Amino acid sequence: MEKCPCCSGKNYDDCCKPYITGKKDAPTAEALMRSRYSAYAMNEIDYIEATHIREERDNVSVEETKKWAEESIWLNLEIVSTKKGLEADENGVVEFKAKYQQGDVIYTHHEVSKFAKTDGKWYFAEGRSSVTSAGASSDATKVGRNDPCPCGSGKKYKKCCSG
Repeated sequence: MEKCPCCSGKNYDDCCKPYITGKKDAPTAEALMRSRYSAYAMNEIDYIEATHIREERDNVSVEETKKWAEESIWLNLEIVSTKKGLEADENGVVEFKAKYQQGDVIYTHHEVSKFAKTDGKWYFAEGRSSVTSAGASSDATKVGRNDPCPCGSGKKYKKCCSG
């Protein structure tokens, strides 16, 4: 069986696939975060859009999200920390690092994401992130919200891959 891209150590069929296919709702903010990462890795962009909180869906560029997912090789997901976000909670925060490769460059997308539960279902609400490339010095330039997105779309980072 195929291992889940979210690095949980579980098989995809027993981990993120039931959430991505709609058979189940993610029970926690972390489970939703992991399934969203897996959706990027599996090019399941409709799931990415559907799991954004309604108020923010118009800010998601499906075309650019799809391009980023397809042009990247998703290497690793590391959950740095979680705050709240359990089944009984109404909100939660997940800090993570996602490594991906584009061409010969490996990037680390480091994000602190906020999640909210609406009608018993978890949604991605917003994220603060930075992107650095592997091999860069310790004072590597971080991508700011108004900087060009490293995915090559030509858009500002805040309107592209930041969320």
